[in-house]
Amino acid sequence: VQLQASGGGSVQAGGSMRLSCVASGRSLRGYAVAWFRLAPGKERVFVAAMSRTGTATYYADSVKGRFTISRDNAKNTVYLQMNSLKPEDTAVYTCAADSTIITSSLTGSIHYDYWGQGTQVTVSS
Repeated sequence: VQLQASGGGSVQAGGSMRLSCVASGRSLRGYAVAWFRLAPGKERVFVAAMSRTGTATYYADSVKGRFTISRDNAKNTVYLQMNSLKPEDTAVYTCAADSTIITSSLTGSIHYDYWGQGTQVTVSS
């Protein structure tokens, strides 16, 4: 599976942005999908994930209520809708997918086999 993330850019605090992650090479049906982010000088952290069945979603506390992960199997695409953006959301966002990951491991980057390149999100105050 190849993943291509896009949709990043610059926005003022309080604004919204939607990231997309298009998969090719294989259908994402049956894959868990997730978004992680890497801020300057910090480690990569979990942002949001959706289970393999698509019936459950998980969010980092820092984005809960503001971000929404979704998927469109027909378009083989995963989205991250980000609302009420804050300067601390500034980071490179990367999508990931895996077909064998279990629910309890969805927040751990080490468990994902497939990664897209990052897309920069910059939120100014």
